[in-house]
Amino acid sequence: MQNVRLVSLLLVVTLLLAACGAPAAQPTAAPAAGALSGQIAIGAVWSLTGAAAIYGPSQKQAAEMAVEEINKTGYLGQATIKLITEDDRSTKEGAIAAFEKLINQDKVVAIFGPTLSNSAKAADPMAQEKKVVVLATSNTAAGIVEIGDFVFRDSLPEASVIPNTIKATKAKLGYKKVAILYGDDDAFTKSGYDAFKAALDAEGVEILATETFKKGDTDFSAQLTKIKGLNPEAIVVSALAEEAAGIMSQGRQLGIPDSVRFIGGNGFNSPKLAQLAGKAAEGAISGAAWFINSTAPGNQDFVKAYNAKYGANPDQFAAQAYAAVYIMASAIKHAGKADGQAIRDALAQTKDMDTVLGKFSFDANRDPQHTPVVQMVKDGQFALFE
Repeated sequence: MQNVRLVSLLLVVTLLLAACGAPAAQPTAAPAAGALSGQIAIGAVWSLTGAAAIYGPSQKQAAEMAVEEINKTGYLGQATIKLITEDDRSTKEGAIAAFEKLINQDKVVAIFGPTLSNSAKAADPMAQEKKVVVLATSNTAAGIVEIGDFVFRDSLPEASVIPNTIKATKAKLGYKKVAILYGDDDAFTKSGYDAFKAALDAEGVEILATETFKKGDTDFSAQLTKIKGLNPEAIVVSALAEEAAGIMSQGRQLGIPDSVRFIGGNGFNSPKLAQLAGKAAEGAISGAAWFINSTAPGNQDFVKAYNAKYGANPDQFAAQAYAAVYIMASAIKHAGKADGQAIRDALAQTKDMDTVLGKFSFDANRDPQHTPVVQMVKDGQFALFE
């Protein structure tokens, strides 16, 4: 009888709580994080050495910081994330070796990276075949998510950012004639060129010359001398930061005036650009997925925490890696299990999530949806273009 009375009392309390608006239990389609336990192995492949080492270290630091925060707060209940980081040495071969290890030896359920689009095109098919989720954090070239339905990215593709950059800069600067300089042997820089050309054509801007270079080139004097002789009103550059810095420095040394602005894509969005090019980088403009002074929820806390931990401000590549870890953790929590297919399906449902990048969603093609910005180098730092 006492047991019956106790059950009845509990039922009454439950009904009263429901009537007062107490939160309902999570639906079975999205189990509570308490259903998760143990370590969940996730891989990360960054360019920590080699030509793209300008970008990789900040990605690694931000991802590690996000994992520490998530594990400390118990966001995944009894489970924690074990982040296994590999260096792809900025090469396709390095990325392939890293993916092979992470997938076959470490048995990861997901992988962040790799840093470069060239590397992603070489390595991502391996993950797709094994149904291991990939969340790219800096791949902006065309043809990335097309690799397969297990491949996502939180890095806005150049095709989404560049048209906005050209529209905004043409309206403000009023240029009508430009020259283009791009790397023709890299998926990222070639994709950037394609997007720039389409955007310039759409805005009715005349392209006076199109010059190319190879990855690792250090002498751009021939191309820049030709461009200077044509008197462009702006120079559009699709390059990684190291080559971009060399182009800017040599262009100014050859006498291309400061009034002729350099306009670039995602490769410009590292503080290393201004460090390498110095005063030659002043006024350089680029489209970006993130701005350091953004008021997006949690962004200023992220900036402060990153600076306190690493002694420097984060860049866009750090912000995208940091956001990616939280996006992945949210998908794992909603999947309710460390299973590739379940995580993939939950990730695809990400919509209007508050991140340091702003309100974030994946579209039907697993590409990111959030608002880009246009920024410029001012006094050696990034500022909004205006």
